[in-house]
Order: sequence, then structure tokens, then C-alpha cells
Amino acid sequence: MVSVLEERGLVPQRVSGSSAGALVGGLWAAGLPAGAIADELLSLRRQDFWDPWPGMGLLRGRLFRRRLERLLPVTTFEDCPIRLTLSVHDLVFNRVRVLSAGPLAEAIHASCAVPFLFQPVWLGFRPHFDGGVVDRHGIAGLPPSGRLLYHHLSSRSPWRRADSPALRPPARPDTVSLIVDGLPRLGPFRLQDSRSAFEQARRATRLALDRPVVDDRVQVSTAD
Repeated sequence: MVSVLEERGLVPQRVSGSSAGALVGGLWAAGLPAGAIADELLSLRRQDFWDPWPGMGLLRGRLFRRRLERLLPVTTFEDCPIRLTLSVHDLVFNRVRVLSAGPLAEAIHASCAVPFLFQPVWLGFRPHFDGGVVDRHGIAGLPPSGRLLYHHLSSRSPWRRADSPALRPPARPDTVSLIVDGLPRLGPFRLQDSRSAFEQARRATRLALDRPVVDDRVQVSTAD
């Protein structure tokens, strides 16, 4: 999505996200061009981030953090060209925590720390997991109103029930949801499908931006 927004010259005043949205949105808000983000993710191999280690998750996360630190053009939220907020899950208080200041790499790492796959990330004196655990929409840090283009991941998370509110676009004033149906589901053992998913999503996003908004959403299929 961000590659097409950049292509069209549409730059937001603010970026917010959790989990995969924290990774892409965080890198983009930090000033890394969408093309460079795509090149990094599409060339990624499992051994580039696969570092199993005993703990509260399969992967230690050190390889992932090092790649983030190498990629990021800036080191703190305050230095980002676009204002950024990220959601993480505070394990001690079992609630969402919004980050908008301080070190950037550790915040993105924490928001991407999928439970059971990655070990939690310690921010201060408390462990944190993937922000999508509680805030799948990734918008907890945004004001309750104001224009918002929301990218909705329509695939169902295997650990959520079918009618979970987290699987529906947010009911929020002045929000337009972009929904791309039919994308292949990716993961550490399905990285070979990433380029196909990327190109399908780009075509669908271009098509969506040229369509009228219906009921506060633009929904397209990769078969369109």
C-alpha cells in the first residue's frame, strides 16, 4: 500500500500501526523509501532472522533487531520525518501500550514480537509482545476523529474466533478502509510467495485508489 501511496505522491501527516503495520509503517515514517523496504522484505530468507533460543518464544530476536537497526535511517521517533505511533502489548498489565517517543528499533521489534514465535521485548522493566494481540488495527494511539486511510488485513488470524471485532475494519468517524481480498497467506515457511503477494497487492491498491468509496470502504479482490 505505501509503495502506491508514494507513487501517487500521497504522503500522510501521521502513520500508526502494530505488528506488520509497525514494521512497514515504522520504516516508512523513518524516511526509508517504499522501494527500499520492498527490496529488503522480498529478498529476506528465513536464516536472516531465524535464531532459536530457549525462552518465551522460539526466536531470540537478535537477528531481527540487527536488521532493523541497519535499515532505519534514524534512531528515535523524534527524528522521523513523518509523525509515528506504534502499539505494543504490555504483558504485565495485559493491555495495549502506545509508543511515540524514544528508541525506534526496539519499539518496532516489540510490536512485531508475535507470541510463541518471538520472545518478548523488554521496554524498561516490563516485557512486551506484538501490538496486534490487543490492537490489531494499530490505531490506539490516534485521536478519536480525523481523516484516516486504514489498510485492513482481511485474512483471518488462526487464534481469533470468526466473529472477533478485531477482524472487522474499525468503526471510526472519517475513516476509509482499504481491503484487499485473495492475497496468499505468508509466513516464515512461505516466503517464496511474497513477491506474488506484493505485486497482487500493488495492482489491487492502484485499482482501489481509482474507485469511489462505498460505505466508508474500498474493497478489491486480487482477481479484479
